[in-house]
Amino acid sequence: MRHLVKGKTLGRKKAHRTALVRNLVTALVLHERIETTEAKAKTLKPKIERLINHAKKGSLAAKQTVLKDVFNNRVVAKKLMEVIAPKYAKRVGGYVRVVKLGKRAGDAADMAMIEFV
Repeated sequence: MRHLVKGKTLGRKKAHRTALVRNLVTALVLHERIETTEAKAKTLKPKIERLINHAKKGSLAAKQTVLKDVFNNRVVAKKLMEVIAPKYAKRVGGYVRVVKLGKRAGDAADMAMIEFV
């Protein structure tokens, strides 16, 4: 039984799941809106909100935390720290929204769009 085990496994092993979420975080920061499955979007939401909270602090430790979670892509980290985080300086939380889009044509998976508010 999975008592007190948080998060969805998304049908992947831990390393694959971690890489998937980091790729999704990187894509969301670069494009500011991505379309993915509903389960992936719901998994991504707390991760990106935590990253924005760190980026809002603006310290060196916060930058290192951001770099840790975006595949060490300095362009993405810079955009998160200098463009996205200042937009939400006075906002307490709720930086992204998940909008349900319906079923995917190929396999009828529930699709969702995740975007910055």
